[in-house]
Amino acid sequence: MRRPRVLVSTLALLIAAAPVTGLAQPMLAQPNRAPPASAMAMKQSFAPVVQRAAPAVVNISSKRLVRAQTDPFWELFGLGAPRARVQGSLGSGVIVRPDGVIVTNNHVVQGGQEITVSLADRREFTARILLADPRTDIAVLKIDVPPGERLPTLAIDDTGDAQVGDLVLAIGDPFGVGQTVTNGIISALNRTADPTGDAATSYIQTDAAINPGNSGGALVDMDGDLIGINSFILSRSGTSSGVGFAVPAAVVRRAVETAAGGGRAVVRPWFGARLQSVDGDIARTLGLARPTGALVADVWPGGPADRAGVRQGDVVTAVDGQPIVEAASLNYAVGNRRPGESLRLTVRRGDRDLQLSLRAEAPPATPARDERLISGSNPLNGATVVNLSPAVADELGVDVFAGPGVLITNVGRGFAMSAGFRPGDIVRAVNGREVGSTRDLAAALTARVPAWQITIQRNGQLVTATYRA
Repeated sequence: MRRPRVLVSTLALLIAAAPVTGLAQPMLAQPNRAPPASAMAMKQSFAPVVQRAAPAVVNISSKRLVRAQTDPFWELFGLGAPRARVQGSLGSGVIVRPDGVIVTNNHVVQGGQEITVSLADRREFTARILLADPRTDIAVLKIDVPPGERLPTLAIDDTGDAQVGDLVLAIGDPFGVGQTVTNGIISALNRTADPTGDAATSYIQTDAAINPGNSGGALVDMDGDLIGINSFILSRSGTSSGVGFAVPAAVVRRAVETAAGGGRAVVRPWFGARLQSVDGDIARTLGLARPTGALVADVWPGGPADRAGVRQGDVVTAVDGQPIVEAASLNYAVGNRRPGESLRLTVRRGDRDLQLSLRAEAPPATPARDERLISGSNPLNGATVVNLSPAVADELGVDVFAGPGVLITNVGRGFAMSAGFRPGDIVRAVNGREVGSTRDLAAALTARVPAWQITIQRNGQLVTATYRA
């Protein structure tokens, strides 16, 4: 049975003598990874690290106004008007730049109309959202600090030299009891939460205690550097069971750089192919020694993989020398690069290993998005639709090879909701007339007919339903 995925708040504390620039400094020596040599060594404390890192960890409160329906019984007497109430969420954040740039989880501030940041010295500031990336669950905030003041920061270490078994610290505000520090180890690296391979990130797994209220907190190593932002846990009770996940620092840095440059969304390069993780059966069929890598099932014409020389049936086994275990890890390795960078692919083709060069680039937004809210007397009334392109597919996490077509992105109040349409449906035809764009759909829905026949594609299957006008 699939375990529930519980969003939580986790603040992993930073230890480092990190400079106020928020950028990790070069290591002077490799870390000494060794077990305690004596009972005296077991008594050593994290206190110096905590004292230096705690000032850069903040509490975040987000409030928004929501409307709740009253009991339907009272609607019979005209007393069923929705009532407004304030809904709040608590989480944590990390100051990464001395001018007040803060990183947290997107789910902590999503929909927030009033966001308050409380510093370690108990001062409060109103924050605004610079960037929100739901797919990686990262948000970048900004507070206005007094002129000339430089806030304490945590350095972002995206060198990727963390190893399973390394000690880590977490700091946050679980259950609203105040700032709390927990410690543990890195349990696993490159964990993916999307078995389809369409992963925007690969997580760091840790057994450091993470509980509700810690979302957006920092996961830090023993050098005092920020190596991740804690995002969620797996738990049957809703509290920490020792299986927590953090967004890696490389993803965090991309978000911060984009926000600092004035960007509102992270531009995420794409591989340009449909991928499938290599399992035991595929490995035996292809004569591979181990079930590892990403099998290329299809190649997008003119995309990055196509121009790099990748072919259908290839198995990508490494990117820049780093092993690719499954499809999701390949999408993450490419998607976390900056557009324009070059990647070295190791590809298994038949009985040969090839080295190919791929240029990272954003998925094309062709055809244009052309978002429309459908109105009028038709079954799709209340639905929001867009043209499906590689850029839209990447943004919404749908299969780019399902296009071209018209994608339903939202179903609001209107007949579309009661008719059973869902976000993710692709409209293929209206009354036997093929639909290739939002303009085609809008034109088809203006007809006056006694009945509507709508064909959609859902989860790869074509479904046709008839509705009376």
